[in-house]
Order: sequence, then C-alpha cells, then structure tokens
Amino acid sequence: MQTNTFASLCMSARIVILLLFVSLSGAALRAQVCVGSLGDPVVNIDFGTGAAPASFTAPGYQLTTAACPNDGFYSITTSQSNCGRQWHTVSSDHTGGGAFMMINASQTPGDFFVQTLSNLCPNTNYVFSAWVLNVVNNPALIKPNLLFKIEAADGTVLAQYATGDIEVFSQPTWQQVGFSFTNGNSSAPVTLRITNNAPGGQGNDLALDDISFRACGPVVSATAVGLGDTIRVCYPDQRAYTFQGQVSASSSSTAFQWQLSRDTGRTWTDIAGATSLAFTRSTAGPGLFLYRLGVAPSSSIASPSCRINSNIQWVDVFDLPQAQAGPDRVKFAGRPIRLMAAGNQESGTRYSWSPVSGLSDPSILTPVADPATTTEYMLTVTTRHGCVNSDRVNVQVIASLFVPNAFTPNSDGKNDRWVIPFLTPELGALVNVYDRAGQVVYQSRNNSVAWDGTHKGVPLASGVYVYQIVLPDAAPLKGTVILLR
Repeated sequence: MQTNTFASLCMSARIVILLLFVSLSGAALRAQVCVGSLGDPVVNIDFGTGAAPASFTAPGYQLTTAACPNDGFYSITTSQSNCGRQWHTVSSDHTGGGAFMMINASQTPGDFFVQTLSNLCPNTNYVFSAWVLNVVNNPALIKPNLLFKIEAADGTVLAQYATGDIEVFSQPTWQQVGFSFTNGNSSAPVTLRITNNAPGGQGNDLALDDISFRACGPVVSATAVGLGDTIRVCYPDQRAYTFQGQVSASSSSTAFQWQLSRDTGRTWTDIAGATSLAFTRSTAGPGLFLYRLGVAPSSSIASPSCRINSNIQWVDVFDLPQAQAGPDRVKFAGRPIRLMAAGNQESGTRYSWSPVSGLSDPSILTPVADPATTTEYMLTVTTRHGCVNSDRVNVQVIASLFVPNAFTPNSDGKNDRWVIPFLTPELGALVNVYDRAGQVVYQSRNNSVAWDGTHKGVPLASGVYVYQIVLPDAAPLKGTVILLR
C-alpha cells in the first residue's frame, strides 16, 4: 500500500493541534494553523452580497428579509442593527466587502447550517475554518455554543470541534474557528454540519461568515536562486531566472507543477512542462508575473484543488520610460527657446539634460535653451524603479533670418515656392505678403512658409510684393519679394 506523505504529516499535526484545543478549552476561540503549506480554497462560502439564493439548508429555521430576525429565523445581510435589543450593531461582514449569515437561535438547540461539499481529493488533509461573531452585547444572556462536524456520506463523523460558549465582547468581534480532517481514500462529497447547542429566547444570536476548506501538507517553499522573493527589472534588460522549490517531506509519488498568475494572484495557470522542483523563467515583455510551486501526489496533481502551494515569487518587469527630446529646433542668436520634450510624468521620475550649458534648468523636462552655438542635447529619463531611456534634440543657432527676394512659380520644379529657411512653426511667426494695393495676398501664422504665388487659388501677376515677418518679442522684419512667371 502506498504511503501518502501529505496525509500522514498533517495527521500528526492534527493530533497536536486538537490536543492544543483541549488544553485551551474555555479560552477564546482558536483557529487551527496548518503547520505546513496550504492550497487554494476548495470550498469558499462567503454568502456573496446577499442577493443570490443560499445553497445550504437551515433545518428548523426560516429565511427572512426582515431587518431584525426573530427566534428561529436567519437572514443573509451586509449589516445588522441592534434592533432595539441587546445586540451589537454589526456594520459589515468579516472582510468588509460582502454579506454574512445572521442567526437568531430557535428555542430548541439544533442544526442551523448544513452544506454538502464536493471537489475534495482522496487521501488529503484539509483545514476547515469559519468566522463567527456573538451579536449579543450582554454577558448575562445565553451565549452561542457551536459544534462543527464534517460527516462522510454514510454519516460517519470525520472530524468535529466544539467552540464552547462564545464570549461577549464590548465591541462586535469576529473570531475564527478551525480544525483539520482527512477524508481517507474517498473523493465522495462530505457534509458540513453546524449545530447550536444552546437554546434561544434570551440571547444566543450570532453571525457566520467566510467558511473555507483548504488542503494542508508539508512545507513547500520557492526561492529565486541568488535573489529575493521579488525581482524588479527593466525591459528589455532582463535575463532568465531560475526558481528552486523545496518540500519538507516528499516521496517518489510526489509531483510538482509551477504556475503563473498575471492578475496579482486572483487566477493561476499551469505552466506547460514546468513539473520539476526547478523552473527557469525565460525573458518576457513588461508586466507583473507571479510564480508559485504546487505539490500533490502524482495521482492527483492534475487537479488544482488537491495541491498545496508554495510562497509566491514576484517578477516585476517595468517598461522603459517615455523619453522624447522633441523636434530639432532653430533659434536666432540671443533669442532663447523652450525645448518641447515629453516624458514620464509619474511620481519619482527624474530628468537630466546634457550638456547643461545654455539650459535654464537641466533637471526639468522642458527647460529654456539659449546656447551660443549649435548644440545637440540629450534627455535622460529615469523612473523611480531605475529604468532609463534617452533621446536627443539638435538646437541650431543662426545669426539672422534669410529671406529669399524672388521665386518663379512656373511649375518647372525649380524655385516654384517662396520658402523661408529655418522659419519653423515653433518660432510663432506671423508672415503677411501684400500687393501694391496693400491687400494681404498670403498669410502664414505659426507655420512654415511655402507660398506658391496664388491668392485664393488664383495665380497672381508677376511683380514686386511686400512682406512683413513678426516674431514674438522682436521688431517686425520687412522687405520685398519678386514674383516672376
């Protein structure tokens, strides 16, 4: 007969923990703590948001939507007021994000929660846990006294735990109760039965929430060889990383499966072929990658509900920051311009320009530049994660603006347009061209100049035209241009 290391190890832990429960009887509720590693919840009953119908049965109790359940009634609610009784006001469920079961005990002790549980694995040790709250705030009234049972299909009790009287607190206090059980060779469903051993009528009002079953086994750990449990790197500068798993107790029948999560651990996917204790991760694009090792007997490793899992290894691959030094610029000597750079704006980002000569502040994204000669500047952007990117921009310095004094728009492909070199849109110039009557026949505002010798689509006659160029913070520049056909 094959020995199951998982079940035998946790059975020993179960005996120790149950003895601990006995020695602590009469003290505050204690939850069983798995001495090894846990799997994902196989069963997770959190009562949702209270809108969906319940899947459990409550023998002898009736469901009510009333805000204040009477004796023998229960409700699924997101909060509970004191109802003018000696109750706490319970503002939320155990986790603060959903509903819970509110029970006003019947006069006669008995079961108030029965649920059949499936998807359990054979020869697996499970940890059961639930959260309970004594709603009554008067210690002189009857206290809830609960018995939790796990029963096989034939009624055999696989495990049970009695809470004793659940004490009164000055404030509503959720307490966790738990124990472990092994379902033997069977994968048949089991029944969870919760019994209230105390009568109702004068107290004995409680809340129940977050019931779960999780596989328990030996200690499973995962480490990144030579690194910590969190790897932060910049894309694309990364290498392959090897993760090494360890299991405190295993046998020849123990199997392994590495998993990946891309949604911060909400869902996990098996990595094809990653079925040994060591796993080497290849390089990948930017994003957050979570890895863990699942362990189970080889006969049940294919079922995630049968596994126990290691700690999580994080690989955070950060994208390179945006670094755009902006378009090349032309400036007149003695007339500063502002660089039109773009880059990451998130907190902690640092900017650095080089060389620093001619810049108003080399540590900001858009400094004012006034170099004496043509200069190429490099922008370096560094994020708070240490990822670096850079870009360059050329600032050309000219002594004055050259304005051609003639052009020939005859469609021969030569000098067909009146173009003013270096008069770029960033200079913010206003250019007007006038005919002899003083009418504006061409205008360019904040744009480059490329006049084809027409006005409203009609070719103009040959002749002399007057231009005016107005630059911000500078005297207008006037002159003439000859149009020849």
